[in-house]
Amino acid sequence: MTKHSFNLLLLLMLPSFLFAQLNNNPDQIQTNNGELIIHPILHGSVIFEWDELSVYVDPWGDVSLYAGKPEPDIILITHPHGDHLSPETLGNLDTENVTFIVPKVVAEQMPDEYSDRIDILNNGESMDINGINVSAIPMYNLPNEGARHTKGWGNGYVLTIDGKRIYVSGDTEDIPEMRNLEEIDVAFVCMNLPYTMDIYQAASAVLDFEPAIMYPYHHRGQDIVRFKEIVDAENKEIEVRLKNWYPN
Repeated sequence: MTKHSFNLLLLLMLPSFLFAQLNNNPDQIQTNNGELIIHPILHGSVIFEWDELSVYVDPWGDVSLYAGKPEPDIILITHPHGDHLSPETLGNLDTENVTFIVPKVVAEQMPDEYSDRIDILNNGESMDINGINVSAIPMYNLPNEGARHTKGWGNGYVLTIDGKRIYVSGDTEDIPEMRNLEEIDVAFVCMNLPYTMDIYQAASAVLDFEPAIMYPYHHRGQDIVRFKEIVDAENKEIEVRLKNWYPN
């Protein structure tokens, strides 16, 4: 094998090598009063743990994924598609003392057993709960008319936890409401075709609103290594963290 061929082989193997290094171990981010712990789970599911509170976003998947994780105090659901609202997964969690924060369309489709624990939050609204502020922002496809995800139907969320602003996109494209976000410390942005957007749209939006830390998530089938390369090339101040959102 020539030196040129060997170098080409290494280049072709690089994405696979990088993917092999991915893990879904928790990350810690320092806040004013302790650590915010981020647990990547699966696809669009993530857990935030802070000050003995735990916030689940779109819990989905086998119960084994949640083994050893803190029981939920708050559950946010972005919209009612089956990989975001999963009655089966909810039924395997201890939700007796949980507050659900959801858009109206999710509340209408949740099992009756949760009805007394639901707070409806629609686009543009916010609420404070247990020292955490939760704001609902739009998530939708472009163009909006006749789209799989229409404006006002589901929620993205911005959580403010001990001064840290965390954005969770839900299923969306690179909408103006995302591009106009400000002072986001941690962002979780989806990128999977044909349901949301591709890595180039996502990178363009991320480079606009400039989160300090950026997690590609909800990205099945997309080249997140290439996504990181694009963002790194344009703005090295944005720390792109690649995690294993598809452990099985």
